[in-house]
Amino acid sequence: MKIGQLSKKMNCSIQSIRFYEKEGLLKSTVRSEGNFRLYDEDAEKELSFILRCRSLDISLAEIRKLKELKYRPNENCQDINAVFDKHIMQVDIKMKELRELKKELKSLRGQCSDKNTVKKCRIIQELSK
Repeated sequence: MKIGQLSKKMNCSIQSIRFYEKEGLLKSTVRSEGNFRLYDEDAEKELSFILRCRSLDISLAEIRKLKELKYRPNENCQDINAVFDKHIMQVDIKMKELRELKKELKSLRGQCSDKNTVKKCRIIQELSK
């Protein structure tokens, strides 16, 4: 299938598919006589794997590692688990940072009343410091 067909089928932009190819995550495809990229079922499966990883906020570097491990089926899962353990720790850090951000935003929001004018807005004053 052509890139546009793959894009529609996988609900993924053409630019993303080209990006994953450029990054080496999706194998380069063969081209038709008209120089169109052609994708087979294997490319579709690879793209599906990449998109699922991205939906879990797995980084491109982590996806590379997982893809590398995917093609060593006889090894144990220790390295895969290590990738996920590291990713879980990163998510914990992000969650902590987001809680702190929310606390700060609520504090700022609490400083301003809808009855104020923009000129007297404490949020704007705080952001301008």
